Amino acid sequence: MENEPLIDEPLKRELSLLYQAADRHYHNLVHIEAMLALASDYRASLHDPEAVEAAIWFHDAIYDSRAKDNEARSAALVEEKLAGRGDAERLGRIAAMIVATATHELPGLQRLGDEHFIRDAALFLDMDLSILGATPKVFDAYEQAVRREYGWVEEPMWRAGRCAVLKTFLARPHIYHTEEFRQRFEPRARRNMARSIAALEA
Repeated sequence: MENEPLIDEPLKRELSLLYQAADRHYHNLVHIEAMLALASDYRASLHDPEAVEAAIWFHDAIYDSRAKDNEARSAALVEEKLAGRGDAERLGRIAAMIVATATHELPGLQRLGDEHFIRDAALFLDMDLSILGATPKVFDAYEQAVRREYGWVEEPMWRAGRCAVLKTFLARPHIYHTEEFRQRFEPRARRNMARSIAALEA
């Protein structure tokens, strides 16, 4: 059917169950709902809002803090679950957006083409990182939730690893790809992460 939505209600229910797993303290339905709210806020700026919504729903569908291939497996799930609901190129782009959440960098996506897609991907990646620019209280709760997801990692290893991740983001010229998100979230994100690094190194 031409007008069949990419993500229908039964599929949303199926994915929601994955996000409600007991070991998900941050990468859960609350995170998805927060991103969907941002996608709604910026809908007028999106070239293919339905594709971005699909990427949001699927991007953390597979999440195991011990695994290194969550993004690739979530992208594969998109190709499987949405087969027949969109043309192959569109599904490939949704999958590419999901894979990009592993690094939150755009360069690998440039080869896929047009400026509309790159713009959508940039907004999608920025939505995923919007939590970094949340209020200090919300950011601290996020940090604690991620720590619980990595509860199996011993404290010294956790501190070193988390510091490395935060420093990588701080070292970038911009944390966010789009001007809208830089203005809205970048200054506070940098303050939050600097504060977190200081606490981790204390």
